[in-house]
Amino acid sequence: MDVKLRDGTVATVEDSQLYEFPEGLFGFEDFKKYAMVSSEYAPFIWMQSLENEHLAFLIVDPFLVCDDYEVDIDEKTLSKIGITSPKDVCVMSVVTIPANGNPITANLQGPLIINRKTNQSMQVILNDNKWTTKFNIVQALKNREAVC
Repeated sequence: MDVKLRDGTVATVEDSQLYEFPEGLFGFEDFKKYAMVSSEYAPFIWMQSLENEHLAFLIVDPFLVCDDYEVDIDEKTLSKIGITSPKDVCVMSVVTIPANGNPITANLQGPLIINRKTNQSMQVILNDNKWTTKFNIVQALKNREAVC
């Protein structure tokens, strides 16, 4: 399938790269179908809306940017997208790159939960106030380098 990307280019994606968010994302509830497309800046991935070519989110595996990140989601919530086993769960975070030069951040409080088997997905809000919507990725990576 060819997908028109936010920057006007076209990417060919396989069915395995197509994801559905039955409830949409918070603030974007009307958009439910997305394609995951590699970014030129690994490990980031573009999550491109299939319903609005101007809507795309940059996402990242939060465990790559936050060593002590934890996600505690009850089974009832996970069952909404058919997850029955922890091995079927993939967690991603939406990244914000502000135009004004403020820090690049990841939303660790509202992760994306993906069923690896079915590609059904959802966004959840974690109850643990330890996590923020503005986790500074660059600072975290600098801190990691200082320790290593």
